[in-house]
Amino acid sequence: MFSLGNPYEDQHFSRLKKDCQRHRVLFEDPLFPATDDSLFYKSRIQGIQWKRPNEICDDPHLFVDGISSHDLHQGQVGNCWFVAACSALASRESLWQKVIPDWKEQEWNAEKPENYAGIFHFQFWRFGNWVDVVIDDRLPTLHNQLIYCHSNSKNEFWCALVEKAYAKLSGCYEALDGGNTADALVDFTGGVSEPIDLLEGDYVNDEAKRNLLFERVLKVHNRGGLISCSIKATTAADMEARLECGLVKGHAYAVTDVRKVRLGHGLLAFFKSEKLDMIRMRNPWGEREWTGPWSDTSEEWQKVSKSEREKLGMTVDDDGEFWMTFEDFCKYFTDIVKCRLINTSYLSIHKTWEEAVLRGAWTRHDDPLKNRSGGCLNHKATFLQNPQYVFDVKKAEDEVLISLQQTPKTTSRKEGKGQNLAIGFDIHKVELNRCYRMHTLQQKVASSIYINSRNIFLRTDLKEGRYIIIPTTFDPGHQGEFLLRIFTDVPADCKELTLDEPPRTCWSGMCGYPQMVSQVHVLAAAGLKNQDSHRGADPYVIIKCEGEKVRSPVQKNTLTPEFDVKGLFYRKKAGQPIIVQVWNHNIISDEFLGQVALTGDPNDHLSQHTLQLQDKGNKKANVLSGSIAVRLLTSSILTNV
Repeated sequence: MFSLGNPYEDQHFSRLKKDCQRHRVLFEDPLFPATDDSLFYKSRIQGIQWKRPNEICDDPHLFVDGISSHDLHQGQVGNCWFVAACSALASRESLWQKVIPDWKEQEWNAEKPENYAGIFHFQFWRFGNWVDVVIDDRLPTLHNQLIYCHSNSKNEFWCALVEKAYAKLSGCYEALDGGNTADALVDFTGGVSEPIDLLEGDYVNDEAKRNLLFERVLKVHNRGGLISCSIKATTAADMEARLECGLVKGHAYAVTDVRKVRLGHGLLAFFKSEKLDMIRMRNPWGEREWTGPWSDTSEEWQKVSKSEREKLGMTVDDDGEFWMTFEDFCKYFTDIVKCRLINTSYLSIHKTWEEAVLRGAWTRHDDPLKNRSGGCLNHKATFLQNPQYVFDVKKAEDEVLISLQQTPKTTSRKEGKGQNLAIGFDIHKVELNRCYRMHTLQQKVASSIYINSRNIFLRTDLKEGRYIIIPTTFDPGHQGEFLLRIFTDVPADCKELTLDEPPRTCWSGMCGYPQMVSQVHVLAAAGLKNQDSHRGADPYVIIKCEGEKVRSPVQKNTLTPEFDVKGLFYRKKAGQPIIVQVWNHNIISDEFLGQVALTGDPNDHLSQHTLQLQDKGNKKANVLSGSIAVRLLTSSILTNV
């Protein structure tokens, strides 16, 4: 947990610090100098002076009386999103100690002034790795006041220094103007952020959905995740407009607590067990709070015992922090971002996820089979030219979490602010044995939103089977790198599909090479023979072709199963049939229920067949109970399926 990340731009903190101490000089960062280029890419503020903390105050410290979400105040850059993320971070010791490594050694020490070398370092999770960012401590000031993020205490500098390191990683301070809280939360934790549109979900009117959302938010909070929220500003005039209730539009708030608050006093409160779903937020401005029910001075707090108020840390200061009921929260706020820490440790008492991490890129090529920048599904002619990743769901149904992250764009004065590409992904259900790229569209079972965000997240429930994720840019032809993270309950064997068809080898001449490809889609069966006293069966199908076979999941207690299962076969022997068998699953020994034989002729244009089940081997004339519906597609061009 506390190992150092990769040195950013190959700047090694300990090596640089020792070098400064040996030469008795203060560090000056050549990669992020005290010039306008480090501040702006288009704006200007006149009269800025870069000063070290001991030039701003007499007794500088990283922390004064510890670290708290109350420390931070937004400065002259519009980065409430970043300050809100810092506020959330400050409430999690295990997280901020990762972002601010070996903080005790970095703290100013009056007893050992020789240790101070004007150099600090901080860690952020970027594109799958922790990076260690070195900075000097020269900070931009105006009239001896910090112009960006600053603390309540004039001699506390942790937030200003973290902000400088983050600005260096982003290109300049102005690049932090108008960012995304979800990105900062991920950069602070290595977690995955899930944005939720409260308006679109109609949570204010749907009590059941609202209660479920509260439980999920509470779980993320209790398990160490970070949360932020905001109210959409639909026009430029709406940005940072204050509502009558005291809330500010177009402004990111940090969620600092989530609780079920017990109402009543004394034993009555204990026995009544009446609880209210509550959420606490903080405005990065450090002022301007909610003035409605359960605000700092509202009479509703009389319903709560003094001990309960103390447990909640209830204050009446205008410090920007306030409580609301979750119902009022869903009424006024439009967006919430949950950044959950995905637990992959087998030693944990909480749910453990299996994580697959894959790196890829959208690249252009004139050859359609080599092009990997096909755009979204709107561009049907090129969509399947994008990178494709296959994974398996091995349970009857599984919750799957998917995070797609594009390479962070760094700002420079010449290029201006780096713009994210509009990205997203689709998930398609494919044949159970597919191991080559998909060339015709198959059933789409889920898709993310498409937006020019660095991180895209989707949580979805998928049934047992094999799936392909296709991450894309919205428009074709755009290039960039991405990181795909997939979380499942059991290992999903996720990998990129790179080949379009079976490779030719030195053995192909001797053993033969496939002459055609057949996709067998078993849709359903009907009229199966009753197998037990409950007038049912537990059927499954096996599809066989040239020594390869595909087995479907078992359908429970039915004589009319809907299988919806596919197999894909690259065939060397055109005359050998494809066999589809139906079996009944038993505890001791499975029972054969019948089969059909398919020729899979490329000239047969009747793709869907409903066939009577037959017996095995030489007893084909023996018709068995039941029929099976099969869709068959065969092509002599191997990249047609």
